[in-house]
Amino acid sequence: MILPGLLDPALVAAARAESVIICRGDRGKIDGLIPAGKDEDDDVVLRRYLCIHFPHKVSSLARDLARLPAAVQPLTEIIGPNVKMMQSMLFIKSEGKPGQAWHQDETHIPTRDRSLTAVWIALDDATIENGCLWVIPGSHRAGVLYPDRDQDDPRFDCTREAYGFHYREQDAVPVELPAGAALVFDGYLLHRSLPNTGRHGMRRALVNHYMSAESLLPWFPPREREPMGTTDHRDILLVAGEDPYAFKGTVDLMRPHIRPDGEGGCIR
Repeated sequence: MILPGLLDPALVAAARAESVIICRGDRGKIDGLIPAGKDEDDDVVLRRYLCIHFPHKVSSLARDLARLPAAVQPLTEIIGPNVKMMQSMLFIKSEGKPGQAWHQDETHIPTRDRSLTAVWIALDDATIENGCLWVIPGSHRAGVLYPDRDQDDPRFDCTREAYGFHYREQDAVPVELPAGAALVFDGYLLHRSLPNTGRHGMRRALVNHYMSAESLLPWFPPREREPMGTTDHRDILLVAGEDPYAFKGTVDLMRPHIRPDGEGGCIR
């Protein structure tokens, strides 16, 4: 589902400015980030990075955008009245930066009830040339998670690729979005992006992952003597309704960090 104009022009401008502040290291510690010098140009600093994970941990604006009513209200219709967020990502993706191979988000963030939903917000116009998302419509409906494997395709970063599905490359469609619009999609949907082949410019996007607060999140293996069935990652942000597991409390485990872009090879 596409949400046109999720961010108005003022919010788009604020989010772009915030991306510069985050990448300069002025919002707090981000693992792998090189603090920018006072005289370094903003564009030079931005072009160092492909993606920053968990920007909402250091940016109040990123947290506010994650709870934006215009984004959360459709989620309550899709997921249910109680919604939590567990991950945010800030993509910069300047010219020459790679894309991401075919994958399904639920492979990496497993919910118990198939409720994982992404909101992908364009901060710049996302076009075929600069590496917009490609999706395979309907690929989520079967509820099948396909196997994945390491890949060394130079078009992509180090993320593993899904394989073994019956869909063809020609089944994929590009999702071009103007700045401020958002794509909402299911965690089982096959999607990918290609490199930014533009001569100049970036394809910035803020991506948030949500799920039902009524579902446990077994994101990591259980602790010693903990049953798999009750394993639950509690580094979450409630964005709508109530948290039935609020009695567990929340934790601060995930650290903001730079995603490797594959330059120089991937560390497996």
